[in-house]
Amino acid sequence: MSTPTSADGARPRILSGMQPTSDSLHLGNYLGALVNWVGLQEDFDAYYFVADLHALTVPTDPEVLRHRTRVTAAQFLAGGVDPVRSAVFCQSHVSLHAELGWVMNCLTADGEARRMTQFKDKTAKGQNANVGLLTYPMLMAADILMYDAAYVPVGEDQRQHLEITRDLAQRFNARFGDTLVVPDAYIVKGSAKIQDLQEPTAKMSKSTSSPKGLIDLMDDPRRIAKNIRSAVTDTGSEVRYDPEGKAGVSNLLVIHSVLSGTPVEEVAASFAGRGYGDLKKEVAEVVVAAVEPFQERMRGLLEDPAELDRILADGAARAAEVAHVTMSRVRDAVGLLPAAR
Repeated sequence: MSTPTSADGARPRILSGMQPTSDSLHLGNYLGALVNWVGLQEDFDAYYFVADLHALTVPTDPEVLRHRTRVTAAQFLAGGVDPVRSAVFCQSHVSLHAELGWVMNCLTADGEARRMTQFKDKTAKGQNANVGLLTYPMLMAADILMYDAAYVPVGEDQRQHLEITRDLAQRFNARFGDTLVVPDAYIVKGSAKIQDLQEPTAKMSKSTSSPKGLIDLMDDPRRIAKNIRSAVTDTGSEVRYDPEGKAGVSNLLVIHSVLSGTPVEEVAASFAGRGYGDLKKEVAEVVVAAVEPFQERMRGLLEDPAELDRILADGAARAAEVAHVTMSRVRDAVGLLPAAR
């Protein structure tokens, strides 16, 4: 996809976020999202946030949430997000997110909210069905619409997640006049899809993968190498890229390809006459070589929490400038009385 430009020639805005739900991103997060965020900084006015309000939809220890919020922000920076070019901030530090989320709630029917895939899936799995979980998509829409984001980076399989945001923006504009930017999906071509090491037909995931199926970026390199060596392959012996017939082997080839910068077919060809043991050994070496500098940058960031907090405060101030402009339009459109000055 070519880089779009706005009508006035300014760089269009793009926005994305991650929840602080763990002490470490996994390799799938890194290669499937964070690497793309870094590249998008070149062409977009980027806003990247830690979705700490969304994290409250499940019971969370306050100290753990605070720690994971800093860790998640530090991982953005360690992965290459530049806080000078991109606004990096916490969702809760721009309180207008919650206000616009309320407006989106008031545009959404109860039945419509209960039909949302995420709500149905999570409640079916026994998650606490609190009202925050029910209205999660409305706050997500507010996150995006707050910044007049022209595009939201998503994988091809995630395009449907943006539809509620587009629907609410169009509904608002139809009722109150042209006020909100209706965002488009920005499909990142060639975005890596990293699979579970133990269940290679399933996506690597914090919520569903076993510890042996994950590659956590902050894990001990020896454990990372061990997980790769124990990755599920198949009963054959030929190393070739065949996602349908050889899912485990193909997953390892993709990991090697993305981190080494070598086309996957070339990686596979380099193992001609060699077996799965050689593949796993080399993939482990490639992953560890990429992860160790990341971990070193992380340690530096977490050792100076005051500087990390300063970066987040600066990002929130930049984000708030845009948010106040958007909310001024929204309040006027819906008929809220301006506060006296």
